[in-house]
Amino acid sequence: MKQTIPVLFFLLIFQVALAQKKPVVSNNPLPVQFGDPYVLHVKGDQYYMYGTGGGAKKGFSAYSSTDLVNWKPEGQVYSGNNKNGWGIHSFWAPEVYERNGKFYLFYSAQWKENPGNELENFKIGVAVADRPTGPFTDLLPHPVFDPGYPIIDANVLFEPDGKIYLYYSRCCYKHPVKSEIADWARKQGWFNEIEESWVYGVELKPDFSGVIGTPVLLLRPPVKRNDRQSEWESRSVTSKEVNRRWTEGSFIFKHGSLYYMMYSANYFGGKNYAVGYATAKSPLGPFKKAANNPVLQKNAEKGGIVTGTGHNSVTFSPDGQQMFCVYHARTNKTGDERVVFIDPMTIDKNGVLKVEGPTTR
Repeated sequence: MKQTIPVLFFLLIFQVALAQKKPVVSNNPLPVQFGDPYVLHVKGDQYYMYGTGGGAKKGFSAYSSTDLVNWKPEGQVYSGNNKNGWGIHSFWAPEVYERNGKFYLFYSAQWKENPGNELENFKIGVAVADRPTGPFTDLLPHPVFDPGYPIIDANVLFEPDGKIYLYYSRCCYKHPVKSEIADWARKQGWFNEIEESWVYGVELKPDFSGVIGTPVLLLRPPVKRNDRQSEWESRSVTSKEVNRRWTEGSFIFKHGSLYYMMYSANYFGGKNYAVGYATAKSPLGPFKKAANNPVLQKNAEKGGIVTGTGHNSVTFSPDGQQMFCVYHARTNKTGDERVVFIDPMTIDKNGVLKVEGPTTR
């Protein structure tokens, strides 16, 4: 008995030591009901998450975390009813950036100035706050700019030379496009036309008051059926789900000498929503889609429970060594409710990007 006690004590200490070194592991999905999640990493190990929905009324709410696992509700941080508010509904896809001690929230919403009474009159705005938890107030009483068509899903790139680029998605609304997929769907007797959304980029003024130059088309669905991207980007059409093809939810970052643009394709409300990426040598392209697309998609047909994976952002561990893909999806348990997932992401020595998901561990 005298020999057993020290042995047991040693084993206990050893197990405690192992437990202390064991990394914190998240159980996907997180208990956060967001669509289009975006994570802001500020000093040290402090993170803030923003997204569409989450109980916010005509605006956006946020969560905070120090480990990317446990998230604390911070309540509503932006309301469209602020003194400069111009949006009336459909507040979507918020992203927050820290610049010169201020925090800037880019988002999309339905513009109240709508003389044509368009069903989709979405535009992009920007609001500012002194803290990541707000309250955010619109910089201007109107959108950043009006390209003449509805736009959503703002994403911003800040370059070392001081230039700033805004990326967005032109909506499918009233945007029928000719393609071999459209011809095929018409011959099937399914759809008379196929509307598409495209990703554009444009230089942004330093004070965010407007844009510089003309927007450049960066990504769109494939025109040819034999394009290697056509199968996965056209699933909403080929499954007879809807007469639209999407290229949206873009997220750009630089790794090495290349610019990586991740994007989502297919119907955002369906099971086929998936993520791919493209690369370029400059912020405004030309971008080339990756051969290993899609890098994130449903696993329900392979024994999993996850569908509708999409509209991602990217964040890093506090030491900057581990890259994470933050995205929304649905499961058999959550039904139509979008919830947040966070999975590791890597880029190998050949520049190939991979997302280790979707996982539910």
